[in-house]
Amino acid sequence: MGYIIKLIAFVLLSVCLIWISRDSLHVPRSHGFFRFFSWEFILALFVFNVDSWFRDIFSWHQVISWFLLIISIIPLVFGVRSLTGQGNPVEKRFGEPQLLSFEKTTSLVDTGIYHYIRHPLYSSLLFLAWGIFFKIPSLLGALFAMAATLSLLATAKADETECILFFGPAYEAYMKKTKRFIPFLL
Repeated sequence: MGYIIKLIAFVLLSVCLIWISRDSLHVPRSHGFFRFFSWEFILALFVFNVDSWFRDIFSWHQVISWFLLIISIIPLVFGVRSLTGQGNPVEKRFGEPQLLSFEKTTSLVDTGIYHYIRHPLYSSLLFLAWGIFFKIPSLLGALFAMAATLSLLATAKADETECILFFGPAYEAYMKKTKRFIPFLL
């Protein structure tokens, strides 16, 4: 794929991400603000590696890539399902217009995948970023993947601050019992 087409694709998809994140971008330090940048780095990584997606699919790095990409689906599905099913989401949550619809929970979800990790959706994005990186490992790809990882860490920390403000001591107690991204590890 030519550089011009990649650039056009990146710009068009970035416009979509800006639209989705428009409320969050007005609230620096919100989790949505940092999440936007993680999405952008993952998008840049994808556009950078798109030519290699199916090239030499049985090489060591492609096997790792496919493993991580498949694994990225699990926390996403279970996380959204838990939030929408147990979080009692509402249409509007006072003082937080930047939240996406499934994030507007009114109950602390600490069962299912949330029993083990606080941020399964960000875990999904971490696995996605590194899965895309391993399509064709390179220094530039590593920089994008690390930038996405750091942005997701900032996203999680901002999200935790917001959750402490909304859920209070119950969320602080929940944080002591769970890991941030990977069960039993991280």
